Amino acid sequence: MTTLVRPGVPVGGFKTVGQIRATNRLVFRRDQNAMGIAVELLSTHTPGAPIVDEGGDFVGFISEFDILRALEAGKDLNCLKAEDVMAKERIAVTDETSIDEAVKLMEDKRLLSLPVRKNGKVTYSITRHDLLRAWIGLGVSIEDQAG
Repeated sequence: MTTLVRPGVPVGGFKTVGQIRATNRLVFRRDQNAMGIAVELLSTHTPGAPIVDEGGDFVGFISEFDILRALEAGKDLNCLKAEDVMAKERIAVTDETSIDEAVKLMEDKRLLSLPVRKNGKVTYSITRHDLLRAWIGLGVSIEDQAG
């Protein structure tokens, strides 16, 4: 792994998903309105987010593709909930997963975002952007480096 030598970057670079700062902190509830979710994804430039139930357990993932498929099928997003649109496959990693493993999983499954379990709960997702930043040694946000 080739990384930049920068303050805040561990010697040898970042190794696990938990060491990097994720840019996708969105998590939706399964009963949330699909139109509201679509607007939130668009306004935050986020490709998707995990869906949790009332107890905070990971139950699925909703992406821009899921919303586009619903629209293509002629469905009204105002009448749908997240659970009506989401993918029910629960692909996630833990904060201890290596960056190499996360990259491979995202590539193999063709994912844009990957939910992360920490202490048994999915609370955020990492993106390909996050993994690329970590790989080259920009694990903290670029905005933090500007100050």
